[in-house]
Amino acid sequence: MKYYIISGEASGDLHGANLMKALQKQDPKAEFRFWGGDLMQAVGGTLVKHYRDLAFMGFVEVLLNLRTILKNISFCKKDIQAFQPDAIVFIDYPGFNLRIAKWAKQQGFPTHYYISPQIWAWKENRIKDIKKSVDEMYVILPFEKDFYEEKHHFPVHFVGHPLIDAIANRIPVDPEPFKQTHQLDSRPIIALLPGSRKQEVSKMLQVMLTVTDTFQEYQFVIAGAPSLDAEFYTPFIQKKNVHLLLNKTYDLLSVASAAVVTSGTATLETALFKVPEVVCYKGSRISYEIAKRVIDLEYISLVNLILDKPAVTELIQENFTTETLTEALRNILDEYHRATLFLDYYDLEKALGGKGASEKTARLIFEKVSSE
Repeated sequence: MKYYIISGEASGDLHGANLMKALQKQDPKAEFRFWGGDLMQAVGGTLVKHYRDLAFMGFVEVLLNLRTILKNISFCKKDIQAFQPDAIVFIDYPGFNLRIAKWAKQQGFPTHYYISPQIWAWKENRIKDIKKSVDEMYVILPFEKDFYEEKHHFPVHFVGHPLIDAIANRIPVDPEPFKQTHQLDSRPIIALLPGSRKQEVSKMLQVMLTVTDTFQEYQFVIAGAPSLDAEFYTPFIQKKNVHLLLNKTYDLLSVASAAVVTSGTATLETALFKVPEVVCYKGSRISYEIAKRVIDLEYISLVNLILDKPAVTELIQENFTTETLTEALRNILDEYHRATLFLDYYDLEKALGGKGASEKTARLIFEKVSSE
């Protein structure tokens, strides 16, 4: 079978790669053509566009790059027509993927959506397009199944969260050799996960790095995003007590004592590694003001959304300052607060449905494609 897969971010590249591996087990003759990144490319097939060329964040940034986005949409349609896949698999990335899904459905291509757009957070009216354009939806958060089926009467498959597999399948890291290999000293580590896009990383690190002098008994290590090169981070690691590790986020989390994390998938990854965290976000003023008016959620982190309570501290926009971050870090470095948070993390993992998300999704996709 021929599979055309579209992911537009680093997390989608990870989940796309694991899905491709699982599809190969179901379908040894699987042929892949995809938009993604290095992890998907390592599995095999043809990489059409790399996600580093697709990452535009915020309302203003999307408008400024609208011409490029429209060109990519046009190119994608032509590429799919030329490939004639047996199934198209969309991975999150809704602004782009829902446009392609609508067109693909009209052209008669089977459409499978893995990792739902977060329409429960905003743009709930997208459910109309999803019902018309998506043949099969595979959701990874427990509350999404109720949202789709009970509220909108659209059947979906809850497959569990693929991060559980991605983390469980890792080779364990020994902290001391890890520190020596990467020229770190013996002090405990506070990991900084500022995001993956240039404007996001710059804005977040400006505040994150203001607390390094306060916690000199710790060393701060920035998790460099795979989409950014080392030179980009050079101005940020001039500060004393700050280090950079590229493409080692999971290894870093496995040895970290605490973390400061930009809101997004990384908040869930950090929790699954059982690392106490502070969740932060600071966007452009215009993007934030628009988002505040269209997003109706009590929390911004997936951890708190899934648990439906403020398990981890969230510092947003004006509340993300040196003073608030210092206080929040002191809290999660306190043993009592850490013990409470570990219990919440245990509940979180249970709620996510256990291992096997990639395998479940691959089996369902292959069975559906084979029956058509």
